[in-house]
Amino acid sequence: MNTTKSSAGKREPEKENEVLEWIKEVTGETISSDLPYEDILRDGTVLCKLMNKLSPGSIPKFNQNGGQFKFMENISKFQEACKIYGVPEQDVFQTSDLWERKDVAMVTTTLFALGRTTYKHPEWQGPWLGPKPASQNRRTFTEEQLRAGEAVIGLQYGTNKGATQSGQSFGATRKILLGK
Repeated sequence: MNTTKSSAGKREPEKENEVLEWIKEVTGETISSDLPYEDILRDGTVLCKLMNKLSPGSIPKFNQNGGQFKFMENISKFQEACKIYGVPEQDVFQTSDLWERKDVAMVTTTLFALGRTTYKHPEWQGPWLGPKPASQNRRTFTEEQLRAGEAVIGLQYGTNKGATQSGQSFGATRKILLGK
């Protein structure tokens, strides 16, 4: 496995394995364990099959053979399908992150974001990847409770224990010369 450390993102092999196991469960495909993680995903076919299982027909046609541009097109189709499915745009990796192996950790982040997004789709009955996102927790307060909160000084304000800035002078005073 190519685990060269890059400035783009730190790779976590255990998360990568978790992603591959999830993909196997969802797609029912057998994935070769002799290939490095990024090589399994690189042509985009596994990603397209995954997306079609999560959202049937979301990628009606993808390339299973061809040149690099055909495979890069698969990755682009997967990215667009992710956004339509509900994955936040900032969580979707760039094509070069996977194709040129610039930031494989971001690819993993995208797949975890996709796994979390499946919780929002009641038609999907699992398996899921990652923790379930928190749901709304609305609170209501009485007028009396709100007024009581106004009298409390929060600890974030801190205290200066009576210290002031009077008597401090740093450096020379500013001189304004007129008429020169």
